[in-house]
Amino acid sequence: MNNTSCHHINFEFTGRFLPPVYILVFIIGLVANGWGLKSLLHNWKKLKIINVFVLNLGLADILYLFTLPLLMVYHVLNSKWIFGDTLCKITRFCFNLNLYGSIGFLTCISVYRYLAIVHPMRVMGRLTLTHSVGISVMVWFLVSVQSLPDMFYLKTFGNNTEQCFETTSHIYVDDYLKYSLGWTFTGFCIPLLITLGCYGHVIVVLCRTNTTDKVLKQRSLKLLFIVILLFSVCYIPYHVLKNLNLWSRVLQKQKICREWSNRVYIAHQISRGLVCLNSVLNPLVYLHGNEDIPAQLRQLLQQARRMFSRPPPANSAGVPMAQITDGGYRTC
Repeated sequence: MNNTSCHHINFEFTGRFLPPVYILVFIIGLVANGWGLKSLLHNWKKLKIINVFVLNLGLADILYLFTLPLLMVYHVLNSKWIFGDTLCKITRFCFNLNLYGSIGFLTCISVYRYLAIVHPMRVMGRLTLTHSVGISVMVWFLVSVQSLPDMFYLKTFGNNTEQCFETTSHIYVDDYLKYSLGWTFTGFCIPLLITLGCYGHVIVVLCRTNTTDKVLKQRSLKLLFIVILLFSVCYIPYHVLKNLNLWSRVLQKQKICREWSNRVYIAHQISRGLVCLNSVLNPLVYLHGNEDIPAQLRQLLQQARRMFSRPPPANSAGVPMAQITDGGYRTC
């Protein structure tokens, strides 16, 4: 992206903006996804069809979160990649697996909810756990096939300040723009249309049917809100601005500099931060799909409220605090 004909691009913005975002996403995402996966695995025998997709959603998040420390070091060192070309490609590949894997599994969840609500009699007993596992394997395969060509583009560039490109060097940006547009259509636009179609039909059916269980309506509306939030905040801005930024780079390569190039670049970097938030927002699907997690949250809040509201016990008799028990909870 270093082009001497366009000096007004603020490349320093990335190094100031992304590291704090990565740190927050890494900490919160690791805790939230770890807790959600632990809850799902703890109730493995009760695992439902939809929870298989939720489980894979969490695995996609964990895979990406483990690459964030490398990206933090990269941006803290002012875009100097010290881990080699292979690890750069693997890091970017994991990001794409997380992004499009998340979109794929959210689409599977949407289709399953659609079938369960709109066509319950047709799918009753026909959709099994084996089917959901097979569909999950197919999603991973398709996402990998879509992401694999990205690894063949030049990812590192420079002598003393080697960069690890999110896309590719300006040398191949023309071809990469075409690849990115096709990737956006198959990996994002089609799943988005399927998801919107499924939930649109679900909402119509729920509004027309007065006999539908109120709890089912609420759960469906909550899941719809979560999916809309994920697509609106994380996925739509990223794909629009990524391709717009690539187009701007193509123009720069042709020695054509637009006044909006810097604004597009900064907006794209912000969208990169937002798309990382999907690893923090995806656990909301755990809260929706697993009835045990809200109960665990309430239990933890009640315990914390008791601990902070209750005055500390007197220790006038000189009994060591480690031996005191309060309401069944041992103090340390």
